[in-house]
Amino acid sequence: MGEPIRIAQVVGPVVLGGVDTMVMNYYRHIDRSKVQFDFIMDGYEKTPIDDEIRALGGRVYKVEPYAKNIVKSMRQYYRIFRENRYPIVHCHMNTLSVFPLFEAWRAGVPVRIAHSHSTAVKSEGTRTTIKYMLRPFSKLFPTDYCACSEYAGRWLFGDKFFDSGKVRVIKNAIDLERFSFKPQVRTQMREKLGIENKFVVGHVGRFMYQKNHDFLIDIFDEIHKQNPNSILLLIGDGPLKKQIQEKVDKLGLTNSVQFLGLRRDVPDLLQAMDVFVFPSHYEGLGIVAIEAQAAGLPTIVSEAIPKETHITKLLSYANLSQTPANWAQKIVCCANDFPRTNMHQEIEKSGFDIQNAAKELEKLYIGM
Repeated sequence: MGEPIRIAQVVGPVVLGGVDTMVMNYYRHIDRSKVQFDFIMDGYEKTPIDDEIRALGGRVYKVEPYAKNIVKSMRQYYRIFRENRYPIVHCHMNTLSVFPLFEAWRAGVPVRIAHSHSTAVKSEGTRTTIKYMLRPFSKLFPTDYCACSEYAGRWLFGDKFFDSGKVRVIKNAIDLERFSFKPQVRTQMREKLGIENKFVVGHVGRFMYQKNHDFLIDIFDEIHKQNPNSILLLIGDGPLKKQIQEKVDKLGLTNSVQFLGLRRDVPDLLQAMDVFVFPSHYEGLGIVAIEAQAAGLPTIVSEAIPKETHITKLLSYANLSQTPANWAQKIVCCANDFPRTNMHQEIEKSGFDIQNAAKELEKLYIGM
């Protein structure tokens, strides 16, 4: 057998959630004798997935983040694409994909994929302005177009283009076995975290405007007033973390909120929770809400979460215009209504099982 097709996966910053998690899920399950991945990441620090990528046969390249030096970053992309002569570059950076895909076009890469994973809201200031400025260029340099959901595809590429059938929806599939409910793991994790007899509310997400931690803390404050035995687990890192920590201190919740940072044991941490809350301002999909359902968790999300995420009866929506007290009441009721159970059949039926999805992606790459 010849060498596998080597594909450059442009993932931006590694945050152990969202894009990098999705690509790693596929990488672990794809037939690597046929298809291999190289990862191009923002920043020069070592990430928790670097060693695993190399162990699986992939290469890791680090580039300058655009926000620091866009000219240097584009030169680095061009050199990586040119030296490796990739047949396919798969870029997961939404509107920012225009920059690496321009360099891929300049380097002569024949297949250039733009993959939409997110949307935007008008209240995010400069970040939103940049997204809307770059969006008209999203179809300029790709040869192929993908999205994690219909909503994300329509937002980046437009309704007419999406309706033409040119955008493939590639589901952010998960390893169902890793996330299935395991009572023994639940007991062990709760003991390890010192939360054996607590009502545990959980959230996974980068500390940034999109994930709406500020509102989440207000919600938990209401829950804690009703139930002083409650605790909030926050998994992730990001630029607004310090601001959220200060708010927690100001509300007197320091002993009831655990900031767990970036973690590779998210499936086990989900086992320890009693309810999962996801009040995002916007999402392309919200893969962690699917993982929470796979773990058998009652999952309360904002109306900004796309309909593709609503796979089981465990997920319910709440409006961001409602008060934190309204959210708190809904969360407590939902947590009591649903005993932990296995939701594999529903999730597999919806196409989010990584075993099957990886085979489909493999066929897609080989076909390209």
